[in-house]
Amino acid sequence: MKKYFLFLAATFFLGYAVKGQTSRPLKKVMEIKMPKTIDDDMPGTRGACVVWHPIQKKYYAVMAGNMAYPLAVYDVKGKRLSTDTLTAMEDSRGLWYDPVKKQICGNAYSSFGWFSYTLNKNGIPVKIAVDFEGMNQPDEQSVGAYNVAKKSVMFIFGSQVSWYNATDASVNPDDRLTIHWGTTAKQGAKEDEDETAEPEGYNHTTVIYTGKPGAEIGFLNIDKKQVELYNAKTGFLTQVLTLPANTPAEASFNFAFTNDTYWFFDMEKRVWIGCK
Repeated sequence: MKKYFLFLAATFFLGYAVKGQTSRPLKKVMEIKMPKTIDDDMPGTRGACVVWHPIQKKYYAVMAGNMAYPLAVYDVKGKRLSTDTLTAMEDSRGLWYDPVKKQICGNAYSSFGWFSYTLNKNGIPVKIAVDFEGMNQPDEQSVGAYNVAKKSVMFIFGSQVSWYNATDASVNPDDRLTIHWGTTAKQGAKEDEDETAEPEGYNHTTVIYTGKPGAEIGFLNIDKKQVELYNAKTGFLTQVLTLPANTPAEASFNFAFTNDTYWFFDMEKRVWIGCK
């Protein structure tokens, strides 16, 4: 009997190995609610990003679209610590924690550059500085994510991921990765792949960095309602994480990863939903 169960387990494992990927469902673990309502002045509609500050032990979340839209700070359980008058101070897109600077940094819309926040003793942003001016990203709406392994900021444009040096915002045009959307290494690259084409059925503004070996970077498949993780060296799919029922999946913004948690923004309820 024991040998029989071992045989079944081995068969089950090999079934996944043949597919070249693993799959599991995500579970909701927490929520953080953005300040203001849709009836307030300058509330914003789309969630830009969520980031965790490992020293402050706080979450920072910001709306996309205008410097006067809300920025908010939360404790580890999602309780808001900042006032409802705190603003982004910049037309934000991506947010990340830079472990070298030990600061919350981000990229703004188009050529507005990269910025960093100065925090007060309570961890609340009180000032912003533009660190690198200009269009330091591949597209006006690009959402940056910090890649710890490369000490760089990642962006997705079309089917290519590019890395910008975090110390000076420079980019090596030869340092790019083609993503083989929905395809495992065993299946191989499709003959008609277009590296410049924007993939259908995916969030096209946002790439996430997980740091998980062999599944370092990820994207949101809005058609299948799943997060797909890819190998940062090959660009092939290695893991699939299915979203809980009724979790929103948007074609732009509204998606993030930080503190080992996947985040999805509900635009109607103005709530970031955290899943693991």
